[in-house]
Amino acid sequence: MAGTIIAANWKMNKTTGQAIEFARGLKDALLKKPVSAAVVIAPPFTSIEALAAEFRGGDISLAAQNIYPASSGPFTGEISGEMIVDAGCRYCIVGHSERRQLFGEDNALINAKITAALNYGLMPIFCIGETLEERNSGAEFTVLTKQVKEGLNKLTANDIKKIGIAYEPVWAIGTGKTATPGQVQEAHLFIRNLLSEMYGEKEAAGVSIIYGGSVTSDNIGSLMAEPEINGVLVGSASLDLASFLAIINFH
Repeated sequence: MAGTIIAANWKMNKTTGQAIEFARGLKDALLKKPVSAAVVIAPPFTSIEALAAEFRGGDISLAAQNIYPASSGPFTGEISGEMIVDAGCRYCIVGHSERRQLFGEDNALINAKITAALNYGLMPIFCIGETLEERNSGAEFTVLTKQVKEGLNKLTANDIKKIGIAYEPVWAIGTGKTATPGQVQEAHLFIRNLLSEMYGEKEAAGVSIIYGGSVTSDNIGSLMAEPEINGVLVGSASLDLASFLAIINFH
């Protein structure tokens, strides 16, 4: 059975001091009112070590926002899986639409990044999703199939147990437009069935498939009511502590 993941992607926001203040508030709130979901924070790289110290011994996990496939070398500005683990992360976001669009990451590079994350014991949160043009032309499932098959190329059924997938339609990221719960459910079921064809029904059933795309405290309840939505990847609404806590406590 797939577990529930509530992940915050802070993107390029918050200084270390701001991150620590948020972390302390989040930690205190979850001590008073624990949740069964896995709560994951993906801060800027500059704040990872400080937050790892804040969260040590607790139930809140950290994610890196990116990873480079090589273990070391002349790759200015990049960060390796070993560095990410050493800093205190258990998860790593891979293939976010902003990385695909702004930095030209293709499925082959994303596949190499997923492999690198797994090699260092990190759980990749593998992001996939179609553009508005692709959806309007009826190509969304063709796009998702290509992203999944090429992104997970050469990965085994054992590997798939250690991966989470985030469906994030590009047209709903940072736009205020949210896919309807029915649209998300349809996409997640398609992804689940595709994973079943590739790896088997049992393995596919264990993969957490989460939704990212203008998630707020107002729409979290309706999204999580759908059976195939195993959590959310939250962007701007995760920057405010009260807003993020309302999302975590969606029940």
